Amino acid sequence: MSEVSYRDATKTYPGTDAPAVNRLNLTIDDGELLVLVGPSGSGKSTALRMLAGLEACDEGSIFIGDRDVTLAQPKDRDVAMIFQSYALYPHMTVAQNIGFPLKQQKVPKDERARQVREAARILDLEDYLDRKPKQLSGGQRQRVATGRAIVRHPQVFLMDEPLSNLDAKLRVQTRAELADLQARLGVTTVYVTHDQVEAMTMGHRVAILDYGELQQVARPGELYRHPVNLFVAGFIGSPAMNLIPTDTEDGMVVFGTSRIEMDPAVAATVSRAGAKDLTMGIRPQGLSLGSEGVPAEVVVVEELGSETFVFVELEHLGQIVRGRVRVDAEYRVSRGDYTNVEVLGPVHLFGADGLRLKTATEQGD
Repeated sequence: MSEVSYRDATKTYPGTDAPAVNRLNLTIDDGELLVLVGPSGSGKSTALRMLAGLEACDEGSIFIGDRDVTLAQPKDRDVAMIFQSYALYPHMTVAQNIGFPLKQQKVPKDERARQVREAARILDLEDYLDRKPKQLSGGQRQRVATGRAIVRHPQVFLMDEPLSNLDAKLRVQTRAELADLQARLGVTTVYVTHDQVEAMTMGHRVAILDYGELQQVARPGELYRHPVNLFVAGFIGSPAMNLIPTDTEDGMVVFGTSRIEMDPAVAATVSRAGAKDLTMGIRPQGLSLGSEGVPAEVVVVEELGSETFVFVELEHLGQIVRGRVRVDAEYRVSRGDYTNVEVLGPVHLFGADGLRLKTATEQGD
């Protein structure tokens, strides 16, 4: 069993006041691919390095299966790490790079060759075994680094932004290959990235960190549909959710000249608490342009081929606010045009503490 558990795991670097990772409680199931994602400085790489044993745990503990590895040396944790830089030996061939961990373990030469060939077959590297790393593309080098991890047959794969050196097209192709490989091998995998699209497309579940704090962990669809707070709402989704300070009026959420009905439970909470400083969140596809709704001016048009995103400015609570609206690629609109913005929903409502109250729509949930 290769379940991984962080239990109040904390790391504070010398000379800093705030922990890089603060009381992290997180369980990765056996065979799961879990993605740690967050902006720079969120603690995601530190959390991975703590699991690898490359950073000490100042408080709390880390388990792999039933074994407490908090104080174990990296070599004794039975994990294999794939780095951003690939860390290949330039003077060695692909076969020698892949087989290096086995040589260190004094695996007999014939068995070593068999395992290298098997890893090369899995990764479609059989035709490159005699080449040096400088003769390979970035994607092929990444596969060699993966092969070196595979031959170790670890309990856990650790991947620290392994695709960040690849160009955009190759990243899309390689992330699909990695996800397929992980599913075939069934090895518990912890994957770190700053790219939320990468996280959403690869992870069985995604854990979002910010300033060392775990914000939410859930399946990608759950994160997208039900963000627990403003940070997750703004971080997940491409393009980002529109987040607009708002108020309520007679049990309705104010959006410019429109009023949006709240779920009765949310309305009761707002009324009971006398909630102020509310924020409404609407994804770009939750808005539409047309003849109905709030008057607005088009300020930017982003044509992406399959779809178009339109930035509009409108008057809301006495101020000019900007929002982004998704429209079909065939929709024709230009900078300077005047239109109307209608809310289709869903609309998310967040309290002054940043926590999501509940989804509301014009018709109610």
